[in-house]
Amino acid sequence: MAEKDYDLVVVGGGVLGTFHAYHAGKKGLKVAILEKDSFSNGATVRNFGQVVPSGMNTKWQSYGRKSLKIYKKIQSKFDISVRQEGSIYIASNEEEVALLEELKEINRANEYTSILFTKEQCLHRYPGLRADYVKAGLFFPEEITVEPRVMIAKVQKYLVKKGVDIFYNSKVIECNSLGDQVGVYLADGRTYSSKKIIICNGSDFKTLFPKVFASSNMEVSKLQMMCTKPQGNFKIPGSILTGLSIRRYEAFAECPSYLKTKSNEPSDSFEKKWGIHILFKQATDGSVILGDSHEYADADKIDDLGFDLNMEIDEFILTKAKQIFDLPNYKIAQRWYGMYSQCKNSDIFQTTIDGNIHIVTGIGGKGMTGSAGFSKHNINQIFNF
Repeated sequence: MAEKDYDLVVVGGGVLGTFHAYHAGKKGLKVAILEKDSFSNGATVRNFGQVVPSGMNTKWQSYGRKSLKIYKKIQSKFDISVRQEGSIYIASNEEEVALLEELKEINRANEYTSILFTKEQCLHRYPGLRADYVKAGLFFPEEITVEPRVMIAKVQKYLVKKGVDIFYNSKVIECNSLGDQVGVYLADGRTYSSKKIIICNGSDFKTLFPKVFASSNMEVSKLQMMCTKPQGNFKIPGSILTGLSIRRYEAFAECPSYLKTKSNEPSDSFEKKWGIHILFKQATDGSVILGDSHEYADADKIDDLGFDLNMEIDEFILTKAKQIFDLPNYKIAQRWYGMYSQCKNSDIFQTTIDGNIHIVTGIGGKGMTGSAGFSKHNINQIFNF
């Protein structure tokens, strides 16, 4: 016998699963989240905490802009650590300046506000930015930052207030269709039933439907990040994304000069080998998060990525960061890595089993920015709202 019946059970308490539950609850559905750990500790909390639709292609920018509105709406009612200080992309040479100018025109056509900053304006707004690095900047005033290690827990507390059940330490080991219901079986013997299941399993491909993932086009990316010790009274307003980000983010691939710019890059560079781009984001305690890198493995070979940190990558990131920004100190307080899954030739992985079991994962690096907006769309599709 099932302990409790629901309209929707979401397996996985990361940002993608949590916002599926959020939108289902807003539609009046009886919803539960089952999270295998005592708190969400995957890619959702191991990132910069930047919500930057500016970095996405046109399709996902639409979801990202909806996410911005959702984050801000929740923040107006319940503190989830949102700060609206904007994001800026800093160009270091004329090729990158051209990409900024082209992206500004794309955003103008999309009615998404962006402001082209001169070198002097960049240096004025961001003390510490090196004059010998910056040529220009593109500023997005609507964009926000959150504290990734606390944001998702705060959103979940908000959901509990709104009637969503959340069960931690609840590892799901099996889901079976039972007519028009789905049975959900946990490792500790508990059983739940639901009209529909949404599995947002991040990069855990070994527990539920492993054959589906082994035969998929999924891969996992391992990212290295670090944060400094607090910087005292020194403040960085918002997120700073730099020239390597301009050369990597999907939004810039829609710019006319992007392919020419990429063709001029050396194919054997260290940053290309490890997928490095340099980002700065200050946390509320004054520390500055730095990163990151990208190392890939197929979904069924995730163990090949290992559990070690590559200090050569960290030293490269630090060296490049110091060439871009003068912080009061570059003393490193913490180092870590995160893993997220993505599809090799599509923007997200979705498949349905027996009509009522929906697997939704592989959102890649778009999770923090795109999940809230995409989940609204997906709930509407799954439940025919």
